[in-house]
Amino acid sequence: MKILVTGCAGFIASKVSELLLKRGDKIIGVDNLNDAYDVNLKKWRLEQLFKFDKFTFHKTDITNLSQLEKIFTQNTFDAIINLAARVGVRTSLENPWVYIDTNITGTLNLLELCRKYNIKKFVFASTSSIYGKTDLPFIEDKKTDCPISPYAASKKGAEAICYTYHYLYGIDISIPRYFTVYGPAGRPDMSYFIFTKKINNDEVISVYGDGFQQRDFTYIDDIAQGTIAALKPLGYQIINLGSDHPVKLKYIIKLIEENLNKKAKINYLPKHPADVSATWADINKAKELLSWEPKVEIEEGIKGTVDWLKENWAWVRKIKV
Repeated sequence: MKILVTGCAGFIASKVSELLLKRGDKIIGVDNLNDAYDVNLKKWRLEQLFKFDKFTFHKTDITNLSQLEKIFTQNTFDAIINLAARVGVRTSLENPWVYIDTNITGTLNLLELCRKYNIKKFVFASTSSIYGKTDLPFIEDKKTDCPISPYAASKKGAEAICYTYHYLYGIDISIPRYFTVYGPAGRPDMSYFIFTKKINNDEVISVYGDGFQQRDFTYIDDIAQGTIAALKPLGYQIINLGSDHPVKLKYIIKLIEENLNKKAKINYLPKHPADVSATWADINKAKELLSWEPKVEIEEGIKGTVDWLKENWAWVRKIKV
């Protein structure tokens, strides 16, 4: 297949691209390499993809329709996987406009080009944040029209425009909702990355709340495999991709301590208003439609994450968190 992967220098998109390239697909990668977090990490991920002959990169912003269309005029795609996004619950309160631009307008641009160039498969990455404060576990058909952050609201808006284009133009659209993705070369704004780096550097870590909040941590390889499985024809489907086993933040810290053989110095701060107390994915739909379920247990995943940090410490130590 020939697939356009947006946000290809990002955490999830780089792994999705890698797995697709390993199975023999041709990947056209798009990323604007913005400074939402340390660009050196994005460049490292890109370097891994440049090792593949069937990978081509365009430094392009999905909010720039004219630049984006040039790529579509030069290629015939079998599918689009839109993983370009502004992410992060807390930072979305600081600059909500960029979230609307990238997550909604950028998605609309890609859908419009799918319509114009007759591309029949579109995968849009959404988030567990869209569920807000609903009952556990989170099931795809639960009410999601009360987002509690601009980030969640922007993803909800993008899901809605995806349905519109499916309804009007028959585009086959899969929407995986990701639950707290973690792993090697992850995002430096995520708690596990910050904790690992700071504990290894004997710095104090900040925990918002009491540390008993639970997250459905899901390993990067599992998420990437589920995203690729969602390339199959499904009509229009929203599908949770999570571990189905929430763990306490305190347990994540404990695992990091054990793998680093160091004790964390913790500063407890008030709970952030945009944070929820727990996330938990019901993944029965993913099992049924995608024949997918996670394989990597949290203990194995954290070990792999910590090992990567130690192996790359010479440059990772300079990454801003």
